[in-house]
Amino acid sequence: MGTPQMRFARFIWVMVLFVLCTPVVANNSPDIPVVDGGIGPCGADFHVTDEAGKPIYNAKIHVTLKYGIFNARKTELEVGTNSDGKARFTGLPETPKKPLEFEIKSGTVSKSVTDDPSTNCSASYEVNLSVR
Repeated sequence: MGTPQMRFARFIWVMVLFVLCTPVVANNSPDIPVVDGGIGPCGADFHVTDEAGKPIYNAKIHVTLKYGIFNARKTELEVGTNSDGKARFTGLPETPKKPLEFEIKSGTVSKSVTDDPSTNCSASYEVNLSVR
């Protein structure tokens, strides 16, 4: 086990490491949920808040991707926001025939956001859901 001085020195080293590592652990924000459409290089980031500006947890964001010859293929994607109200879509088509329609819903409140990846491949949206 060692002498009392060695145990004290080990204790001090553990405390120093703990103090140094605490800010790194404390500043970690939750991971942003990501859904990959796997069709193209574009993406869209969302930050969903309520009427008071507070983030909404688990707001559902839904989009339908149509692609292929005559838009015959269809993929539906949905993601929920994290505790910071953030979510991300990747792998969106670069040149869809029609702009993408994102439906954001939390409880009974919903809102639509239209995105055209051909003009804005890396879109970012601040969505405020309020009861009217």
